[in-house]
Amino acid sequence: MTVAPDAPILFFDSGVGGLSILAPARAALPNAPVVYAADSAGFPYGTKSEAEIAARVPALLGRLVERYRPRLAVIACNTASTIALPHVRAALDIPVVGTVPAIKPAALLSKSRVFGVLGTNATVRQPYVDRLAAEHGADCTVLRHGSAALVQLAEAKLRGETLDPAIARDALAGLLDQPGGDRMDMVVLACTHFPLVEQELAAAAPHPMGFVHGGEGIARRIAFLTDGQPWPDAPAPGIAVFTRIDDKVDALRGALAGYGLDRIDAL
Repeated sequence: MTVAPDAPILFFDSGVGGLSILAPARAALPNAPVVYAADSAGFPYGTKSEAEIAARVPALLGRLVERYRPRLAVIACNTASTIALPHVRAALDIPVVGTVPAIKPAALLSKSRVFGVLGTNATVRQPYVDRLAAEHGADCTVLRHGSAALVQLAEAKLRGETLDPAIARDALAGLLDQPGGDRMDMVVLACTHFPLVEQELAAAAPHPMGFVHGGEGIARRIAFLTDGQPWPDAPAPGIAVFTRIDDKVDALRGALAGYGLDRIDAL
């Protein structure tokens, strides 16, 4: 398939979490045109039913692909990836990259053999997480906790709002208060929103611990899948697309510009 140099990479999330995937991808491919799509009308995904997500995500991505003609799509959302990735791949005729919880690197890095998986409620209960834990962390105690409040904290941070440190403390306590939690030395940030508040989580930790997420690995995967394809000679302004534009989206304009997203479209 011949790819035009201006064919963008499409990133998709329910909100701003996928910016933690966009940033390393842009660092790896600085001239790549990008479209960042946020389903603001459907946000948040972590509290929705699997049936809702499995129906909604492929339909929206189909419309986005039709409008923007990307060379590749990235589901920059753990919840959408764990539930809807097979449906999306069946529906689209371009490569689709999903977001996988970074359980393998956490298992490799954990000295205490106790690590946590911090995600949305929808992600941490997925059998997919069980399989990854069994495959890569069979000798580890794997703790899990779902936090919807931490997703909202990340959104608030990018809107420039004052943050409540208790939210990060409570999210970590959901792991630390479980049996073995006092020995936890690594935390998998299994929601793309959570790397955006890694600083707040580290400040809330009662002892030093590492945080891992999949951003760099996804950037490498994108670079591999687009290897040899033509790109523009210089970086172009990116496009942010929202399924609903309201005051909260308007408050994100400064943060979006910091990620190179200078134009806002409505879907």
